Amino acid sequence: MESSYLVEYNKLRISKKMSDKKKDTKKDFKKNKAMLAYGVIQLGSAVVSAVALVAIALSFCSLKKESKFFNECVEEMKATGSPTADAVRFCTGG
Repeated sequence: MESSYLVEYNKLRISKKMSDKKKDTKKDFKKNKAMLAYGVIQLGSAVVSAVALVAIALSFCSLKKESKFFNECVEEMKATGSPTADAVRFCTGG
């Protein structure tokens, strides 16, 4: 009788250990899921930052062209004998 009691007791212990392992596995799965989400968010923000930097660089290229044309316009107007203030006003459209 006592040996059957020990067998049952051992079965219950093993069953409890297995259920504890399942709980731990579920916790690990949730933790891994959270870490994956964190990684995806971090990667996404890095991509957004890179795209923003490219947009800024491209805007500097157009700004450089615009300033070059403006300087050429001012120099042409000054070459015709206009004062600098009048040349700047003419080139800005005023």
